[in-house]
Amino acid sequence: MEGPTPKYKRVLLKLSGEALAGEGHDGNILDDGFLRAVSGEIAKCAAMGVQFGIVIGAGNIWRGARQGGLSIDRVRGDHMGMLATVINSLAMQDYLIRAGVDARVMSAFQIQQVCEPYAQYKAREYLEQGKVVLIPCGVGYPFFSTDTGMMLRAVELNCEILLSAKNVDGVYDDDPAKNPNAKKYDTLTYDEILAKGLKAIDLTASAIGRENGMPALVFGLSDPANITRALLGEPVGTLIKG
Repeated sequence: MEGPTPKYKRVLLKLSGEALAGEGHDGNILDDGFLRAVSGEIAKCAAMGVQFGIVIGAGNIWRGARQGGLSIDRVRGDHMGMLATVINSLAMQDYLIRAGVDARVMSAFQIQQVCEPYAQYKAREYLEQGKVVLIPCGVGYPFFSTDTGMMLRAVELNCEILLSAKNVDGVYDDDPAKNPNAKKYDTLTYDEILAKGLKAIDLTASAIGRENGMPALVFGLSDPANITRALLGEPVGTLIKG
């Protein structure tokens, strides 16, 4: 008996760093149970033939633009944030390997004692071999968000869709944590995101997505099974049409 057929063959999955700390994380930057659940869903989908590029944020460790009262130079702060994404990517690599998935980390920074440097065509080769490719350090330069990095990698790797898994279950017209009457969108276009100034994906990433026709699905990571649901084409989150 054949299993379900995924809607997409190659995707770029963006994981929220904050979500990896788990709910009520008590100061821990990573949660064992949550990492197991996320890596298990990725392994399940990889077994269906889905090819994964993965970009992980670092909000659980450090944000260069929001420094918690510190006053570190913005460039150094952004470099710290990019290095924090390496920590998250190495952790996810370890959990994926234990889940039976061959995973490689390819950094936009040169950290060759830890992982190999990112190269677009080598990353595509790994994907075609069924390996999961984790890509930390954004675009490798300060002043660019992880959102910009995820969109750039999705386009570079010829992904069919960008899956952005966040702490919130879609795109709203206002902050749902502050406004209980905020309205969730089922679908949007990049033009609407840019015109309305919505915060789900930053303006640079939205412009790249629009110019390259890259659709994006924004959904909640509170239930890791949403990764599988999204890949099967089930109605989760907000679809941003490319």
